[in-house]
Amino acid sequence: MKETSVRVKASETELKDKLVALNRVAKVTKGGRTFSFAAIVVVGDGQGTVGQGLGKARDVSEAIAKAIDDAKKNLVKVPIHKGTIPHLQLGKFGAGRVLIKPASDGTGVIAGGAMRAVLESAGVHNVLAKSMGSSNPHNVVKATINALTLLRSPQTVAKDRKVSVDLVFGHHAQDQSPVKE
Repeated sequence: MKETSVRVKASETELKDKLVALNRVAKVTKGGRTFSFAAIVVVGDGQGTVGQGLGKARDVSEAIAKAIDDAKKNLVKVPIHKGTIPHLQLGKFGAGRVLIKPASDGTGVIAGGAMRAVLESAGVHNVLAKSMGSSNPHNVVKATINALTLLRSPQTVAKDRKVSVDLVFGHHAQDQSPVKE
């Protein structure tokens, strides 16, 4: 499967960040335990741009700051159609498998922790989501972003099929001839 996503520059949008997971790691030395932290952060503008990042440091705030910087380097554009996603999509990363499904208005974001953060940051308001496989937040976040990058907008599908956008949704127009370009 090819990725149809478009990379976005962080300077172009106003981004909000969400901490997905914070992990404390202990390294045992002869002087005792040395703690460090690993933070997974998702950033998004709520308008179809989302990215994820990982930061590691000796203290929590520094780890989160590094994760935010990393997330801003990995931004992708996601097609959002009427507050939901255009079609059902499976996403994979490592052992993480996710299923995201469009939902009607008023449904809300029905998704687990790590997936919820990604979908809300992307600006999806109505979606049904299921995490199948790994529950590791690293893999779930990356699988969710993979699913979102594989989404195709109705306009893209219509252009590829050389038909009108109404025909993509099954609305039978009077004239079913291909669109003239």
